Amino acid sequence: MKFGKKLATLVVAGLALIGTAACSNSNSSSSTSTKIPKVTKKTTVVFWHGMQGAQENTLKSLTKEFEKKNPNITVKLEQQGAYNDLQSKINSTLQSPKDLPTITQAYPDWLESAAKNKMLVNLTPYMTNKDVGWGSQASGIKADLLDGAKINGTQYGIPFNKSIEILIYNPAMLKQYGVKKVPTTMAELKQAAQTIYQKSNHKVVGAGFDALDNYYVLGMKNAGQNFSSKISFAGSQSKQVINYFADGEKAGYFRMPGSDKYLYIPFTNKKLAMMVTSSSTETWVKQAAKKGFTYDVAPRPSKYTMQQGTDIYMFNHATAMQKSAAFMYMKFLASESSQARWAKETGYVPVNENVAKTKSYKANKDLKLPAKLEDVLKTNTMYSVPVIKDSGATYGQLTPIMQSILAAAQKKQNINNAIKTGQSKFDAAWKQ
Repeated sequence: MKFGKKLATLVVAGLALIGTAACSNSNSSSSTSTKIPKVTKKTTVVFWHGMQGAQENTLKSLTKEFEKKNPNITVKLEQQGAYNDLQSKINSTLQSPKDLPTITQAYPDWLESAAKNKMLVNLTPYMTNKDVGWGSQASGIKADLLDGAKINGTQYGIPFNKSIEILIYNPAMLKQYGVKKVPTTMAELKQAAQTIYQKSNHKVVGAGFDALDNYYVLGMKNAGQNFSSKISFAGSQSKQVINYFADGEKAGYFRMPGSDKYLYIPFTNKKLAMMVTSSSTETWVKQAAKKGFTYDVAPRPSKYTMQQGTDIYMFNHATAMQKSAAFMYMKFLASESSQARWAKETGYVPVNENVAKTKSYKANKDLKLPAKLEDVLKTNTMYSVPVIKDSGATYGQLTPIMQSILAAAQKKQNINNAIKTGQSKFDAAWKQ
């Protein structure tokens, strides 16, 4: 089970190798080349991915559909294991570019060095090409998601499988304990959580946050600060974000994942009334809930929400024909019809914003989010961790840092020392 993006904290040394740069520079097809041929002969595209189970089955089925429509193109799907396995495979193979696939699933920060070494293809010319892309027409992909697939301002990726943070709540509990309105702000969430905790005689925790890293990043973003080394972790604004959660842990009306690991467990056991979590959590709620259990979904009670999940990137070593074929496949996966099916069968949020508006998607009875997604996307602005030096490593440190602070709060200890220790780790992560 995955709840958003958990980035590796170690970077493979030697990524910016002289040999890599030399190979990239000697390649006849530049990443900014505008020579985009039609696919007129048999062409094979190799796609590395990390999809498993039902997700992989749907990907295989969609790929067969694409190949049937494009008989000159064969897409060779190569599953690389879990995301951390895929990232490790990419990192190790970047040292031998000729062994890279045509395209791969990835988070943008995995490929920051590859972009600097001109190993990725700028996809903008392909997007605007009338033969393999959308030409002058709109792609239909939500702009926030497209921006999230950029590296240093260049469109190297096309969004594929995405999730966002939402509020999942128990409407019966809210009614039982006198909460008349689903929280739409963090202040309302705190008030509602306090009410539920008090009126349940401390038997039900009001609310929780599944992803502590996302909690901090979005807390700072909603306060007006992008995630960067300029943040003062022990500064007044940061402390406000930390104390909001820590005060709730100390008093008992907020909680983080504990030994249960994921909040859907206490939520479905009616020990938790509300949780801010990944949209993908809904499928786990449905699986774990007992007969008669009720839940609903709403936008994250803040201006910004976290968009997570991978994009698809193209490597520059591929031939011109492979690049054209690969982009046609990427365009197909991002299309309205493909994303409608992908969302229905996997629980991911469709990257094509037209899907959220369709009656067929909204009528999905298996999940609550489809009927609410259009409103969620209107309410929340999506944000992602910026692709800058050491952002991934620092983001990866946030969960253990926040765990230590909140654990101290649970014990009703002064958290200032934990914050100071957190600041040292936070600053050190930005300087790796």
